Amino acid sequence: MMDTVRRGSVVEPQSGLPSPSPRDPLLSPDSHMDSFGQQHVVEVLTEEMDSSSLEMVVELEENEWRDTIQLHKEEKTLLRYYLFKGLRYIWLGRKGAFCRVSVLNEDWTCNDVYGFQKGLSHLEQSLRRCMYGPNLIDVQVKSYVKLLFEEVLNPFYVFQVFSITLWIVDNYYYYAICIFIISILSIGISLYEIRKQSVTLRNMARLVTNVTIRRNSGVEELVSSEELAPGDCLIIPQEGLLLPCDAALLAGECLVNESMLTGESVPVLKTPLLAGEGRYSSETEHRHTLFCGTQLIQAKGGGPGGSGAVAVVTSTGFFTAKGNLVSSILYPHPTDFRFYQDSAKFLLILGFVAFVGTIYSFVVLFKSGVTWLELVVMSLDVVTIAVPPALSAAITTGTIYAQHRLKSQGVFCISPPRINICGKVSLFCFDKTGTLTEDGMDVWGVMEGGPAGFSELVPDPRLLSPGPMLSGLACCHTVTLLQGEPLGDPLELKMVESTGWTLHEPEGDGNVLDAEFGGHRVLAVLRPPKQQPQAQEASTSEAVAIVQRFPFSSALQRMSVVTVARGGCSALAFMKGSPEMVASLCRAETVPGQFSSKLHSFSSEGLRVLALAYKPVDGNADLRTIERGEVEKDMQFLGLMIMKNLVKPESAQVINMLRLAHLRTVMVTGDNILTAVNVAKSCGMVGFDDKVIFVNATPHTAQSIPTLRFSLEDRGEVITQGLYQSGFDYHLAINGKSFAALCDHFPEYLPKVLLRATVFARMAPDQKTQLVKELQKLNYKVGMCGDGANDCGALRAADVGVSLSEAEASVASPFTSKTENISCVPLLIREGRCSLVTSFSLFRYMASYSLIQLCAVLTLYSVRTRLSDKQFLLCDFFLVTTLAIVMGRGGPSDKLDPSRPSASLMSLPVLGSLFIHTSVIVLGQLAALFITTSQDWYVPINSTRIGADNLPNMEDTSVFALSGFQYIIMAVVVTKGYPHKKPLYYNWIFLCVLLILFALMTWLALNPGPVLKILQLYDFSDMNFKMLLVALAALNFLICFFVEVLIDLGILNCLRLLRGRRESKKQYKRLNVLLSESSSWPPLNQTLSPRDYTVIQFS
Repeated sequence: MMDTVRRGSVVEPQSGLPSPSPRDPLLSPDSHMDSFGQQHVVEVLTEEMDSSSLEMVVELEENEWRDTIQLHKEEKTLLRYYLFKGLRYIWLGRKGAFCRVSVLNEDWTCNDVYGFQKGLSHLEQSLRRCMYGPNLIDVQVKSYVKLLFEEVLNPFYVFQVFSITLWIVDNYYYYAICIFIISILSIGISLYEIRKQSVTLRNMARLVTNVTIRRNSGVEELVSSEELAPGDCLIIPQEGLLLPCDAALLAGECLVNESMLTGESVPVLKTPLLAGEGRYSSETEHRHTLFCGTQLIQAKGGGPGGSGAVAVVTSTGFFTAKGNLVSSILYPHPTDFRFYQDSAKFLLILGFVAFVGTIYSFVVLFKSGVTWLELVVMSLDVVTIAVPPALSAAITTGTIYAQHRLKSQGVFCISPPRINICGKVSLFCFDKTGTLTEDGMDVWGVMEGGPAGFSELVPDPRLLSPGPMLSGLACCHTVTLLQGEPLGDPLELKMVESTGWTLHEPEGDGNVLDAEFGGHRVLAVLRPPKQQPQAQEASTSEAVAIVQRFPFSSALQRMSVVTVARGGCSALAFMKGSPEMVASLCRAETVPGQFSSKLHSFSSEGLRVLALAYKPVDGNADLRTIERGEVEKDMQFLGLMIMKNLVKPESAQVINMLRLAHLRTVMVTGDNILTAVNVAKSCGMVGFDDKVIFVNATPHTAQSIPTLRFSLEDRGEVITQGLYQSGFDYHLAINGKSFAALCDHFPEYLPKVLLRATVFARMAPDQKTQLVKELQKLNYKVGMCGDGANDCGALRAADVGVSLSEAEASVASPFTSKTENISCVPLLIREGRCSLVTSFSLFRYMASYSLIQLCAVLTLYSVRTRLSDKQFLLCDFFLVTTLAIVMGRGGPSDKLDPSRPSASLMSLPVLGSLFIHTSVIVLGQLAALFITTSQDWYVPINSTRIGADNLPNMEDTSVFALSGFQYIIMAVVVTKGYPHKKPLYYNWIFLCVLLILFALMTWLALNPGPVLKILQLYDFSDMNFKMLLVALAALNFLICFFVEVLIDLGILNCLRLLRGRRESKKQYKRLNVLLSESSSWPPLNQTLSPRDYTVIQFS
């Protein structure tokens, strides 16, 4: 049963979880505080559980869940829970709060996960399903009736209903009917789009399929994936499947396409989880975890006959990786962008103007002696004029146009508000391999090494003598076969290809290969070529079988395999990884003395260097269960493999383009620091004459205290004073270990290093994310461009994340580009700047439109008349709406300008220009009125009538004619082109509309003919007067245009001199000034400890 229980709660800000009111420990909370600090009302539900399950729960979970049952065991066994953003929160008595249901399995160890390999009983599975809920990522698709109700309650439409009612009472029937029809169409289109998006997202998120699970009785059952719960043992068929949950792989290997989640197009080989007492986490064990929504291409080696695989469900529903990403789409992080914040403030200013206008109209109309109904209606009518309801919709026009242009050029966006943020990016981070450099690498050579030193460089690995080095190159990888074709990391594919060895995988039950290699369970076999490229006198290479794999980990910077020769003899472990890491895990006496110098030499030339090592292992042991820590220690150094990784031809052009635009570029890579510095020089991030300073920080150890040292790149120069004062450009370079030590032990130095660092090497995925967040703390708007899974966290953390992927809509980042190079980055920035400038123009235009109409209405109220119904219709629809729609069509400039557009609507240029233009508009309309009343043939208005009863009249006709020109004038004045948009004449549709509307207004002013009666205009017979009105409009245009040019040139900045020069609000700019003035920064060749540094402070 389900029912709602009593409510009442307090919220603990520290934990972010609602806790029960202290007055009643059983009182259920009705509020939930999310991660953004917002509190929400929730409905707490109860579900009756089978009382026979109580005993099972005690056996199953010796933790808080038992308290849940015992706490509420009165007459029934009840589970209390609520749902928030798809996640289930259950009551835990020991914690005294509602917690995510995932807390029940978050402390599982790897051994605990293996404990579920035998499967759950029907009762256990039923109980877990009751606790965790159905395995669904269910995106709610609301009915049209509910959507209509919610849409009509939108403040925009509430205001529209209020306005339409007011206009009908005020006899503006035509205008009210048109607005009503447009509102109905707008609501209909909005409902259709909202529901269409919801249906699309639901179809993408919802996955229900039949899967096979194992029961504790050993029986395998086919069940719906909806019924899965953490702890279920999943049997994966050989042909794979689209995975409906997160699961830890326990037996067999799976080839997985994770492009939907990560944007990485290369399939990933997943290997079995290693047993142990360590806590299981899908993040740290991602190479052993199958994620929901990913396509399992094939599974092998885990089931009967060597086919299929076995996994244990670890997360379901919104708690899965896919659920988390869908949740981020449904409930995005609030956008902290000044333009959107200022938009709300600007509406308040217009609201204040409306209030003043209402007071003025009330006083004027009261003196005119109108009835109370007319007084109230005509006064409130001013509010509908001063606050344009279409303002918020109009400013999204530029973003919509930009999104369409980006899509046509292969850049897809799942978060349109981020387009405007692109226009304010001040720093862009780039991954190296596959982003700045080519994906594929060519083997440049192999160099064997040992205690005696390194051998000569062998350009072709096939020329190596048979031995561990050649075998290691052939078998230390995770390349697999799919329909006979090798698949895997491009680097590993090149490595295997360079040896000439061929990869074979077990067929059928694999017993033939197992028998050939001493009964060991074989994962793959590498066989040497039948003919050697050169004659070998003593021996030839033998086939090698891989029996255990430990896949590459970015955090560990290495991978390893265990192999056996024919007959099961000669069991060897091979390791491949970063040279520094591999050397640290080898016996010191096996590492050549020239290791550091050789590595430095190759890396400085921009070559990618990998090291290999090996050691014999006990062939009699169970090699399938051997632990990674046991394999990867006391290794014997084998040598280096050197690969050439060419910089993409577009990289240098793009980096130079960004540099000329004063956009800072940073490289964040997992590669060697010297290789990264070389690539940075090759692509122009670091000038060839610039100084490179290496930042070395060491952590606290039992033998030493933390240290920090800044060392100049070895070029023989001696610098005796500050680099800045010496006229040198310099860049800092730091690796992942030093970055971690810097964050932990030298936090005061971190901002200064971040300000000058260009190369971040050997960075783990979580460090990339941390770096982006630290840069954002310095008030940088950070962009991140990467190509794969290792960059996902940083891509999502950045203000603008761009994934280079073939996937059209990867949820790994807000933007996905199908181009295989970084040329999309300046495109995005140009489109962002164009969109931001367009949004500004539209915002200012809609505000100007409201003020023009407000001035006209108040001016006419003062002389006892008003605009007619059809005059409003002409201005709002044929003039303003048409101009607003086509104004945003202008494309971005072809070049990136060094300046960035403003994002503040509350800045002096914006408010100052609006004030000046409004003043000119008021003066223009008053001039039109006074010119009219000063004519010899002027006929005063009927003082016994008021409002529409006085139409047509001379005052209304002259003010209407000028205000019509003013709408067109302001459209030209506020539409900015250079330097972020193409000039006005490129937007030919806008130009044509301007000319047509100008001709229309000129016709109405000079010779309206048959439309006089329709628009209720007065027929002036004096052509000179009509020409004078047109000339007045031309003068109005010249003044406004000239004022806008002066404002663009910074004429209003002189007002800032009155308040004195202020420091920048951006921390990185203030810190840059301080560092530039410091002669002691950076402290070269000094060893600093946490207690003896000089801190440059800024506030």
